[in-house]
Amino acid sequence: MIAAEAREMSPGGETVITRLADILVIHAIRFWITQSKSAQTGWLGALQDSQIGRVISKIHRHPGYAWTLESLASEASMSRSAFAARFTKLVGEPAMRYVTRWRMGTARVLLAERNVTVGEVANTLGYESEAAFNHAFKRHVGMSPGGVKRAH
Repeated sequence: MIAAEAREMSPGGETVITRLADILVIHAIRFWITQSKSAQTGWLGALQDSQIGRVISKIHRHPGYAWTLESLASEASMSRSAFAARFTKLVGEPAMRYVTRWRMGTARVLLAERNVTVGEVANTLGYESEAAFNHAFKRHVGMSPGGVKRAH
C-alpha cells in the first residue's frame, strides 16, 4: 500500500504514507514485544501485566505527580506490600526507585531538548524547590542539571 501510494502520489498521498508507516512501526514493535525475550523483562515486559502496566503508564504520563507507594498500589488496586513485591519482581527495581529514575530521565530530556529553566523542570516534576531537584538530579545523573543544559 505504501509503494502504491508513493507511485500514484494522489492528493493526500503523503499523509496516507505517513499513517501507514506509523501502523507498520506499531505492528513491528508489537511483534518484537511478544516475541523477544529481552522485551519480556524490565518495565517493558511489566507493561503487559494489567495492574503493573497501568501503573507504569500513569508514571510515564504524570512524572510530576506526588507518587507514593500507597498511591501507586491504589492505582493497581492492590495492597501496598503485594504491589511492592510484584512491581519489583516484574520491573527489577522497587517502584519508588523507578519513579525517581523516570523523573530524572524526563528531566534530562527536558533540559537537553527544550528551552526551559532548571526551576521550570523542577516544578514540572513535582519538586518543592529547585535546590531539592538539583540535589536529586546530581545524585542520580552524576552531574548538575545546569551542566546537562550547558552540554546541549
